Amino acid sequence: MPKFAANLTMLYTDSPFLARFGRARASGFRYVECLFPYEFDTHVLAAALTENGLQQVLFNLPAGDWAAGERGIAALPDRVEEFRSGVQRAVQVAKTLNVRQLNCLVGKRQPEVSLDEQQRVMIENLRYAADALAAAGITLLIEMINPFDIPGFLINSPRAAFQVQDQVGSANLKVQYDVYHAQRTQGELANTIRSHLDRIGHIQIADNPGRHQPGTGEINYRFLLDLLDQIGYPGYVGLEYVPLGTTEESLGWIEEYGYAL
Repeated sequence: MPKFAANLTMLYTDSPFLARFGRARASGFRYVECLFPYEFDTHVLAAALTENGLQQVLFNLPAGDWAAGERGIAALPDRVEEFRSGVQRAVQVAKTLNVRQLNCLVGKRQPEVSLDEQQRVMIENLRYAADALAAAGITLLIEMINPFDIPGFLINSPRAAFQVQDQVGSANLKVQYDVYHAQRTQGELANTIRSHLDRIGHIQIADNPGRHQPGTGEINYRFLLDLLDQIGYPGYVGLEYVPLGTTEESLGWIEEYGYAL
């Protein structure tokens, strides 16, 4: 049975962030993830997890000025030190929250910098991050983002993510396979997951179009989630979708598909 993790950045958004832990537990979740924890006191977050019997399984490395539209700085030659300081900061937060996987959003194409230079910096930074996280017992992930939602994102398909993984060449680097983004770029979901299972560290789900809960779009999640069980996927499945209705109302598909939280 899939181990579902509530993405607290995307779900329960009608409550303040710290109140979402209790709502996730009330819904039955045992696992949670989020985009970024850095604006909150880490010990307060750890207490919220403990009080609600939750385990945090994922968050992202610092990704620059999110409000200004930045979506990662790993490929920016003039911000290498900032990126590497962010890696160290993320490791400290992860240790406090007992998180064993961190995701890197590598960022977008910068026209004033050559593509070759951006890719070189990205690979070097990912090697640095993979080594730093390995020393702390944490796995590094990279994620692809479709070019419709974030034009210019440097890893824009599953194929591109696996190619970067090969270039980095670290056993401590896995791919975060987001089914929504994969469907919008490459499709071929089941065969890709099956053939790259040992290279995937985390899976996130949302339907397409709209990025809402499973059952609202074109992706056959009944089949895909059953497949994950059949092939022995050992990781978590993050619910990173925009609920239609309240989050609680959006969770009906779990029981309908024969699963439980």
